[in-house]
Amino acid sequence: MINSRNILGIIGGSGLYNIEGLNNIKEVAADTPFGAPSDNLIFGEIDGKQLVFIPRHGRGHKILPSEINYAANIYALKAAGVSKVISVSAVGSLKKEIIPGDMVIVDQFFDFTKNRKNTFFGDGIVAHVSMAEPVCPCLRNIVIDSCKSLGIRYHSEGTYICIEGPQFSSKAESLFFKNSGFDVIGMTNATEAKFAREAGLCYTTIAMATDYDCWHEEEENVNADIIIKILNENAEKAKNIIKEAIKHIAYGDDVGNDSINNNINDSINDDINVNIHNVYSCSCSSSLEHAVVTAKKDVPEQILEKLAIFEIYK
Repeated sequence: MINSRNILGIIGGSGLYNIEGLNNIKEVAADTPFGAPSDNLIFGEIDGKQLVFIPRHGRGHKILPSEINYAANIYALKAAGVSKVISVSAVGSLKKEIIPGDMVIVDQFFDFTKNRKNTFFGDGIVAHVSMAEPVCPCLRNIVIDSCKSLGIRYHSEGTYICIEGPQFSSKAESLFFKNSGFDVIGMTNATEAKFAREAGLCYTTIAMATDYDCWHEEEENVNADIIIKILNENAEKAKNIIKEAIKHIAYGDDVGNDSINNNINDSINDDINVNIHNVYSCSCSSSLEHAVVTAKKDVPEQILEKLAIFEIYK
């Protein structure tokens, strides 16, 4: 089923895989040592290049931001052969110049969440990965160039503050975030970025501004209806950006499909090591190289098995 282990993963709304030109579509159920991901994985090809999609909140948008199994989502993508991830998400704007409908290609995150797990590690193994530069500079530049080529209004940088949710901010909170210098506000991507970094994946975010949160006195306070309306309008922009980006993403040499050619669950459940090589001149794939501080002999065997896909102790 999978002809490469260096493919592009897309995380976003369930409608994203309805991209014109996507063919050889196949849906695969997945399970991981961290539980079930948000939904089945959707595999497809555009111009011979493979993609795999996962709807972050499940189809029908049934999972709260704090209920998303981020660990399972990222693990399932890595096991499927993904080495790079474009994340698409709705955000509120905290700057007047970022108008609803704009794309913000985020370069920084501020994690303001309180109640969610944000690491693969623990239970006998400690790792401290660097999050100084939380997105892949190479993949991010490809997305920026794609927006430019398509004539889509975009902002080439921005800081995304990630709140717990599911409630939107109070006006006091919104003004605090705005006055603190943040650019956009959302509920998911900082957590996603941390898991992607630990997994050694290139990760970047297309943040689609849908509203002005509630700080803007001249605009209607944010509500779900406003967000959904503008999000639907922006969906085609996101699809076109992804299609354009694929043209410029080097997929590298095919490395075979011997381990995961029929059922992704085989590779996930058997903890098969997937050697995903990164084709960019970035350090994303080596994020764990100097991050693990626990000696292998001190790590419980079941934890080593659970994390085998990450090849921590090479």
